[in-house]
Amino acid sequence: MRVGRLRTFGNLRAAPYTVAPMSLHPTIAAWFAHKGWSPRQHQLDVLASWERAASALLIAPTGAGKTLAGFLPTLNDLTHDPRQGLHTLYISPLKALAVDVARNLDAPIGEMQLPVTVETRTGDTPAGRRTRQRRDPPNVLMTTPEQLALLLSHEDSARFFSNLKRIVLDELHSMVTNKRGELLSLDIARIASYAPDLRITALSATVARPDLIRDWIAAPLPEAQTDLLFGAGGAKPNLSILASGVHVPWAGHSTLYAVPELYSIIKQHKTTLLFVNTRSQAELLFQNLWTINDDGLAIALHHGSLAVEQRRKVESAMVAGKLQAVVCTSTLDLGIDWGDVDLVVQVGAPKGASRMLQRIGRSNHRMDEPSKAIFVPSNRFEVLECEAALEAVEKGAQDSEDRLNRSSGNTTRPATASPWPPPGARRAPCSSRAKAPPTGPNRRPNRQSRRKPAPRPGAAPTRARSRRRPSRPAPRPTPGWRRSAATTAAPALGAR
Repeated sequence: MRVGRLRTFGNLRAAPYTVAPMSLHPTIAAWFAHKGWSPRQHQLDVLASWERAASALLIAPTGAGKTLAGFLPTLNDLTHDPRQGLHTLYISPLKALAVDVARNLDAPIGEMQLPVTVETRTGDTPAGRRTRQRRDPPNVLMTTPEQLALLLSHEDSARFFSNLKRIVLDELHSMVTNKRGELLSLDIARIASYAPDLRITALSATVARPDLIRDWIAAPLPEAQTDLLFGAGGAKPNLSILASGVHVPWAGHSTLYAVPELYSIIKQHKTTLLFVNTRSQAELLFQNLWTINDDGLAIALHHGSLAVEQRRKVESAMVAGKLQAVVCTSTLDLGIDWGDVDLVVQVGAPKGASRMLQRIGRSNHRMDEPSKAIFVPSNRFEVLECEAALEAVEKGAQDSEDRLNRSSGNTTRPATASPWPPPGARRAPCSSRAKAPPTGPNRRPNRQSRRKPAPRPGAAPTRARSRRRPSRPAPRPTPGWRRSAATTAAPALGAR
């Protein structure tokens, strides 16, 4: 046994931990040697945490091999002891990220010929495959928080998750600060009651408060230790603001003034990702770039409203290196590993330091190479925001947990497996839970307030007025027609 070194992150100091001897399978070790690689220290630390039956939170920069670190214990365990059924559940905030990680994981599994099956389960998965996955689950299932909630809603969810050993949470910082994080916390608490031997490994590159995220991970498994691990920092990114030679408008978010300059930048680089903040901006920018695309550059569009076939076609072409530029939204800003991307263009203000760092990391997605990014402000006021973004990168500022720091109540308290409502608690009657009617001169009168007051004692009763509309009189027959059974049943054509 050996004792791990003391790690620090800002003002936070992680306690030293005892590391068990490594037992990396010879097949996996030979694969590293064949590639000319060696496992990084943080990847071995995650493996050591798993061998000590502990959960772990790994914070490492983009391109540092976090994904391989998260799955290394799974591959090592299934290579030592092959088995059927669900072993690891990978949860991603994006469908595109789950598909990309599955594609990247299939490559080393195929090269090493490991007995490991990997499948994805998102909203784009056909219904027949989802049914088959419930009956015969793979070893590694990659899904999203929403699909996990649907899996837990089935009757056989206890059987499905009973043999689960690991949960890998990728880009956890993007989920814990919103309602998806609350739903995910409840889901993990339920799974922990089905699989008592479960352990959690969380991965992230942009975490402002590691102690909060570690407590969030430890809440569903109070009996397990949670290690806080850090990876070595990579090269500093190369950032700049577009120095436009035309007039920058005072207002607006279309950024049409910079379209010719963006087209010239695309031609000068191999593969460029152009991030925008909304889908309408993505459509507008793509249309304007395509209008001036006289050189026939391969420019594509990617956002969540496109059909799944179109999105998969763009992703496959991007992996194959057939595209020169992709205009995209937040669907591609987390964890996507496309090594040919050599430039990221942020069109408009980044609206957050953590999101900005994630998008910058898509460029030169390797630990030892600096990422390159250009900020393109939409108006003159966003120039100040872009300047602030440059300072945030220089200082290493993070804002991924700002909502947790500002919020109160249940948002900062992770879910546990305790039942709700507590035993012995009684629900309040419906009348006490009902909302009070609006008051004030501008309130909308309800049906009760529109009723007439009760009659005074001794007053003569009044007949209620009918609300039914009077029926229209029957049409009169046209003069000159002889009244018969036929004309009586059907009025003349000229009757009004």
